[in-house]
Amino acid sequence: MSSTKDIERYLANRQKEIDGAAMYLALAESEKQPPMAEVYRKLAASEQKHATAWEKKLADLGARIPPRRISWRTTIMIWLARRFGPQFVLPTLTANERADSQAYDGQPETEAEEFSTDEKSHARLLAMASQSTSGIPGGTVAQLEGRHRASGGNALRAAVLGANDGLVSILSLTMGVAGATNSNTDVLIAGLAGLLAGAGSMALGEWLSVQSSRELYEHQIKIEAEEITESPEEELEELTLIYQSKGLPEGRARELASHMMEDQTHILDTLAREELGIDPEELGGSAYEAAFTSFFLFAVGAIFPIFPYLFWGGALAIYLSLAISGLGLFIIGAAITLMTGRGVLYSGFRQVLVGLAAAGLTYGVGKLIGISVS
Repeated sequence: MSSTKDIERYLANRQKEIDGAAMYLALAESEKQPPMAEVYRKLAASEQKHATAWEKKLADLGARIPPRRISWRTTIMIWLARRFGPQFVLPTLTANERADSQAYDGQPETEAEEFSTDEKSHARLLAMASQSTSGIPGGTVAQLEGRHRASGGNALRAAVLGANDGLVSILSLTMGVAGATNSNTDVLIAGLAGLLAGAGSMALGEWLSVQSSRELYEHQIKIEAEEITESPEEELEELTLIYQSKGLPEGRARELASHMMEDQTHILDTLAREELGIDPEELGGSAYEAAFTSFFLFAVGAIFPIFPYLFWGGALAIYLSLAISGLGLFIIGAAITLMTGRGVLYSGFRQVLVGLAAAGLTYGVGKLIGISVS
């Protein structure tokens, strides 16, 4: 009995490592900076070594070892990384690495303790990489990798929640109007108006947020440039402390900081990235791109409940709207599992129940209002 449980546990551990290795290899292929790509390749090799170790444990128990295949979650994450770049998925991967390290807690094998330490090291690396599009300082990478050998404004989240906002809010709006009136035209006008108003509001809010951040970053970089000119000694001390806070010994941190300060061509870029956490080339991204993305994501979610009213009317349109919206809510719930790791059915049906409950509430309120007006 115990050997059966051990086999199941070893298989689960092995699958985590197979998924991790495939994910890191995909990140290495998508990464534009060679040093970071090399880091991802090293992490992939580490995960592959872990998977091999668990396969050896399975072989010792005489268990059948299935072919290596990556899970559907990892397949989707790899597609997202290749389509939108590593930074898009890094926050989610960081959280997953932390969870994987905890999954080994309480397992009796010596391999579990060693691999748990490795996963925590991986999570630290990913957390630092996700903080800046410039990647990780070379000295820090070297130190963390040395420790490893010795022993995630989440864009994905924003995309899922943006579509969810559009779907739930417009579904609730159209159900409320449908409860108050029998006019298909009224429902369609309300839905389309809600789509444009909601998507426009989201886009404007995102534009203001990103544009304000860009202006703030530009001001901070300007101040930093003045400080480099007027107080180079203080900037040297600050940069030294930054490298110390990342784990470098004081002597090595000061040496590295002094070397960076001597490079007058790139010192402002370095300090902006290290001290302020700003990529001068990006400045928080494009405000217009952020606005368009927010508008598009909200509109995509809002289309689900509105679509049936374009072709049908009456009770049929209401039922179809609920059915199509339920499908959309399930898809969103399934997408959330990429970040939470929960079961697809659990997250999907939970999302459906919450969304339909909101729609049912507004339909009931609309019904009462419609009766009162009549």
